[in-house]
Amino acid sequence: MLTVDFDRLGLRAGDRMLDLGCGAGRHAFAAVERGAWVVAVDADDTEVKGVATMLAALDGDGVALTGDALRLPFPDGSFDRVVAAEVLEHIPPDTAAIAELVRVLRPGGTIAVTVPRWGPELVNWALSDEYHTVEGGHIRIYRRSALEARLRAAGLRLTGHHYAHALHSPYWWLKCAVGVRNDTHRLVRAYHRLLVWDITSKPLVTRVAEQVLNPVLGKSVVVYGVKP
Repeated sequence: MLTVDFDRLGLRAGDRMLDLGCGAGRHAFAAVERGAWVVAVDADDTEVKGVATMLAALDGDGVALTGDALRLPFPDGSFDRVVAAEVLEHIPPDTAAIAELVRVLRPGGTIAVTVPRWGPELVNWALSDEYHTVEGGHIRIYRRSALEARLRAAGLRLTGHHYAHALHSPYWWLKCAVGVRNDTHRLVRAYHRLLVWDITSKPLVTRVAEQVLNPVLGKSVVVYGVKP
């Protein structure tokens, strides 16, 4: 389940791509399958080890590193493409993290930044304090205009945006309503089965539904830019 549209990012075979905040590696693996060489970085050492193992199995077309978004261990202009998916909402000095992303992107390179969308995220915060006060939780809610202003201030020229994962917004509202750690609630389990079916089977009915609902209920906003 990708949040970033690699076609809009301009990802091509042979590109060098940074996946900052790679998590379990969904964008990193998909980029390798497209022929890119990927560096996946995350602060969670456990996640990094899992991603490193998978990347090694994919003919070694990438590496995974434990790292700090505020001090990336790469020279200026190291990457053709940069992805930062659902990362900035966790980082107190987000402008410093954005500056690092721009620094390691080569001139003419492209970037995709995704964060939780303001409306659906606001509902989560209203329904549950635990959702955003847990260690490592979200520390801010972005309006798209605010995110775009930060990216422009860092020197990027923005090229577009879209919304993603509309079917996931009600799932998180439900979890926040019954308890974010309550995975055994029957409604939560039923909705989770629906999402797994959607991700694994990609049925036409849910694909069409999500495309229609994304502009209204999309859980994530994705902003694209280029470094002049």
